Amino acid sequence: MRIKRTTADTGTDHRRRNRLIAAATGLVAVGALVVPATASAQAPSPHTYSATQLSAAGDAVRSADVAGTAWHVDKDSGTVEVTADSRVSSADLARIRQAAGKNAGALRIERVKGTFKKYVSGGDAIYAGQYRCSLGFNVRKGDTYYFLTAGHCTEGGGNWYTDSGHSTLIGPTSGSSFPGNDYGLVRYSSNVAHPGTVGSVDITGAGNATVGQTVTRRGSTTGTHSGRVTALNATVNYGGGDIVSGLIRTTVCAEPGDSGGPLYAGGTALGLTSGGSGNCSSGGTTFFQPVREALDAYGVSVY
Repeated sequence: MRIKRTTADTGTDHRRRNRLIAAATGLVAVGALVVPATASAQAPSPHTYSATQLSAAGDAVRSADVAGTAWHVDKDSGTVEVTADSRVSSADLARIRQAAGKNAGALRIERVKGTFKKYVSGGDAIYAGQYRCSLGFNVRKGDTYYFLTAGHCTEGGGNWYTDSGHSTLIGPTSGSSFPGNDYGLVRYSSNVAHPGTVGSVDITGAGNATVGQTVTRRGSTTGTHSGRVTALNATVNYGGGDIVSGLIRTTVCAEPGDSGGPLYAGGTALGLTSGGSGNCSSGGTTFFQPVREALDAYGVSVY
């Protein structure tokens, strides 16, 4: 899921309207290759594929443009791991395999329940227009303070508030990058307190996630949950041309409204909630925008 924001359809822009509807209902779907109806995954061919062939297979999955698919290269197994949500049909999977051509054997398919959707101190609720997201990390550049959140939350620009009635202003959107990336920046222009914490956890630095690492996420819908990093540099096709790359894939659950919330380990900031599938009752797969990329892009730092 790009971790979802909650929202309502209030505009005339068709593409943005569809995004808001998706955000309100959950994570955006990701695609996959054909899988037997009785199996959850398809074993790859024993053929050994080069790094170039694996990259080409990943590019083929992108070119097939199937909403509800996510993929990454697994160097340990020498395969391209493709995850397909419940929206992806057998015909969709066949199209992906056809696009991969001679490298189709490198694709390994896994099905997940639900659909991938976009989701929005760190983890607190923030409001703009008719939708809600979650604050990621408070950051600063010199004496100017900001917070990071998901780019699919900030893409519309405008002011952000601490409440749904828009009575307490936080400040305006200062930057947004989505799709491709999924991060945005909001400047504090009021007297709203902005400690460098996520809940009661003091964030003292930023780092890169590692596969197998235990991580924690906080969001305004579901609170605090933990899980494990299962892959890096994953790409998710949320549909409608919204493809995001370079994401952290995890087993942490999330739901609509958690979009933009922080992923961290101890006092180290790791990512911003983008989207995924499932919920915090049955579990799910959630994707996060690496936070260091956003920090570097805006020249800001956690504190």
